[in-house]
Amino acid sequence: MKQESFTGFMHEVMDGLRQEERFATAHIYKYALAAVTDFVGGGEIFFGALTRRWLKRFQEYLDDLQRSYNTISTYVRVLRAVYNRAVDCGLIAGEYRLFAGMKTGVSSERKLAVTAVQMNNLLDKNLRNRLSPDVCEAQDTLALMLLLQGMPYADLAHLHKGNLNGDLLICRRRKTGTELCVRLLPETMRLIDRYKSSDTDSPYLLNILSGKRSGEAAFREYRDKLRSLNFHLSRLSECCGLAGVKVSSYTARHTWATLAKYCQVPEEVISEGLGHSSLEVTRTYLKSFEGEELNRANIVVNNYIITGEKRMWNEA
Repeated sequence: MKQESFTGFMHEVMDGLRQEERFATAHIYKYALAAVTDFVGGGEIFFGALTRRWLKRFQEYLDDLQRSYNTISTYVRVLRAVYNRAVDCGLIAGEYRLFAGMKTGVSSERKLAVTAVQMNNLLDKNLRNRLSPDVCEAQDTLALMLLLQGMPYADLAHLHKGNLNGDLLICRRRKTGTELCVRLLPETMRLIDRYKSSDTDSPYLLNILSGKRSGEAAFREYRDKLRSLNFHLSRLSECCGLAGVKVSSYTARHTWATLAKYCQVPEEVISEGLGHSSLEVTRTYLKSFEGEELNRANIVVNNYIITGEKRMWNEA
């Protein structure tokens, strides 16, 4: 009986993802395949090898390598997605609850947010005379993401010129398609003006991406920019005397949400402000809020960072 190749099918799935221009997802699948190939010592893997015992051993192998819970969970979820797709395609019969008991959740054990005092230190303009130009730009990018309701770097980099209308920024999250509407504060406008793209041929609002690349080349350009940002944010943290505090492109988003919660902003408003689209992420049913409420939440969070004064949501 012919054995169907898991390796070959996974390459087909990755090719399909690239054709759909889902390059970030294809990148994750590539790493998951590399991990499972290393686990078996190289060579081709067949679907018949995927048993509950085999999967448990793979998970233990990653544990022994001290991979984080979220890394292991990501790889297992990739294997499950590819396996289920093979079942849906009729390539294999499939085994019921094959992945039951495996790590497939998301752990929030790693602290991604910083305190209001730490964020104030990171954004201190008095530091700028001893920061390199690249670190100064990383500091401004951190500030801009925070001022835009914890906007992810991917969304910031891909903002289009048409998203800006006066002091109102309206865009859709790349990850979920959820619409975001942010009333821009004066400092936000100043930063946007400072980094606004001067290339009339570029579709992008900011000068982060060139707008001259497409497909996988465009993804690589974004990935390189993200890596550079994270490197210079780590340097910024060191310059602020926060060497033990990890600062990355995720910091603004998680800090905005955490400080908003500390200021007793309702979770529903936080969810709306972050552009979350599922109950899994927000833990509550999403409602629609007036722009003024989101604006009030944004002011409360950024005022807390700048002044150190924690005003409650109902006092703003």
